[in-house]
Amino acid sequence: MLAFSAVNDLPTLPHDVLASIPSPSVSSFSLGPLTIHFYALCILAGIVIAIVLTNHRLTKRGVEEWQVLDIATLAVPMAIIGARIYHVITHYTDYFGPGRNPWNPFEPGSVWAIWEGGIAIFGSLIGGTLGALIMCRRLNIKLTALLDAIAPGLILAQACGRFGNWFNQELFGQPTTLPWGLEIDPHNPAFPPGLPVDTLFHPTFLYEVIWNSLGALVLLWLGRHLFFQWGRLFGMYLVWYGAGRIVWESIRLDPSFVVLGLRTNVWAAIGAVALGVLIIGVQRLRHPEPEESPFVNDRKPEAETAD
Repeated sequence: MLAFSAVNDLPTLPHDVLASIPSPSVSSFSLGPLTIHFYALCILAGIVIAIVLTNHRLTKRGVEEWQVLDIATLAVPMAIIGARIYHVITHYTDYFGPGRNPWNPFEPGSVWAIWEGGIAIFGSLIGGTLGALIMCRRLNIKLTALLDAIAPGLILAQACGRFGNWFNQELFGQPTTLPWGLEIDPHNPAFPPGLPVDTLFHPTFLYEVIWNSLGALVLLWLGRHLFFQWGRLFGMYLVWYGAGRIVWESIRLDPSFVVLGLRTNVWAAIGAVALGVLIIGVQRLRHPEPEESPFVNDRKPEAETAD
């Protein structure tokens, strides 16, 4: 049975902490007629980091330098589209219903307004993997080799993206008196009603930044071992990221659909862990040998000749 979670009867907490983390007072700036959102810049920075690191890891295995850009031309747009679609579907009451503006991109709150926040990593993984699969087939590159190469950069990109939540003052956790509590503008629509204006909240964005950054180091280290080939490093990425996301999602306050007592993204994170374990186990049985080449049939595609 589905139910819609809400924040009710939150405790009133004394603001007696020794320190806190301030939130940025602005989330965008103007550049001529354009409005540049820090959220978008954080996502772009993550994409650049992921591409550069993936390129380095693929070229070490014999793939042509910067061929990852060819893959990114389809995988990145499909990842963003998938991320937005997943978010809108799992938060459809934020976009559809009386008083909502689902379709007009020139008014706040439309399904197109990705610059206002609202993308989901699980949707981006589905869309991005589909785009990568299409391009890998065209370029004769094994999808498993690409996924293993991208895993450390991907989790670093997610760490960068979480700073966008900080700028937008969104997706924070439950009230806390810990010294690293996050300050939220009491006029922010996401601020829970009924709490003192100086209430602090768990900085879930920071927790995920630290967890993902540590995960990138772990994946880079594991990637040096032959066992973590044939997609198994990507499986480890799913396990690491999903395990952390289970915790962060469990303490977040933003509304979400609840299934059997758990938020939908908690179920998605559990699914990511299970899928990662399954990938590692299945690929261990199917491919106990080292992945000698990143190319399908171990054959590098011939360079195209001009007419």
